[in-house]
Amino acid sequence: MMSSPLVSTEWLEQHLGDPDLRIIEVCNLDDDKIYNEGHIPGAMWLYWKGACWHETDRDFVTPEAMAKLFGSMGIGPQSTVVLYGDPVQYGSYAFWSFTMAGHKNLRLLDGARRKWVIEGRPLSRTVPRFPAVDYPVPMGDGSMRVGRRNVRDNLKNPKRLLLDVRSPEEYKGERVSEYTFPVDHGAQRTGRIPGALHLYFKELLNEDDTFKSPEQLRRVLAASGIAPDKVDDVVVYCRLSHRATIGWIAMGHILGHGNIKIYDGSWTEWGSIVGYPVEM
Repeated sequence: MMSSPLVSTEWLEQHLGDPDLRIIEVCNLDDDKIYNEGHIPGAMWLYWKGACWHETDRDFVTPEAMAKLFGSMGIGPQSTVVLYGDPVQYGSYAFWSFTMAGHKNLRLLDGARRKWVIEGRPLSRTVPRFPAVDYPVPMGDGSMRVGRRNVRDNLKNPKRLLLDVRSPEEYKGERVSEYTFPVDHGAQRTGRIPGALHLYFKELLNEDDTFKSPEQLRRVLAASGIAPDKVDDVVVYCRLSHRATIGWIAMGHILGHGNIKIYDGSWTEWGSIVGYPVEM
């Protein structure tokens, strides 16, 4: 079983200032206002889309682009990088993206920004600057993602489990997005991918955004009829694949199932493709 990438808030506070530790806050908005009002000491700031996506294409950051970005931030190939999200799923999304791009020593702060603030741990307004370093282009690994054609071609495959981790309202086709203010947007149609089981991603987390224990996670999965060890693979999706990464980490990294993948286009893509089937 692979070891969990999670680090606790206590561990991180004890290791603040370690010379080869780099901390990154990944935000859902292209605005560093909240970051500038207070962040974990030593943490740098990244906007999720700018950091995790290809510069022009609707694809993920390449190993070449990540190496350039990390090197400019003072992150070398041996650096321990601790990511945390605001909200939580943006940190796990960056963890997934940078894993595919090839950085090996990634960690994820359990509880993200929310738990750190709830516990009253130190915040800083100082924006850290580290000297740039050389980062050779690493080997990428796209094995933990699948595309729309792969999903469509396996809709009737009994050895694949398709898992929708959106809100119950999204899954039932009552709306497109988890949040409808100011508008309900994100795809042309409501509904779900045919045959998908449902497990709301928040059921994998505690109130403080930490992951539930392995024993609790197993019970949550069993209650929803999800048995990763009984199928060839589990493909997780949501609306834009942020929330799907919570399921990927829970099943793949905490519980150690090696067959967890993410449909990266998720409902934003599937719900807008001409000719692709939808279930309500």
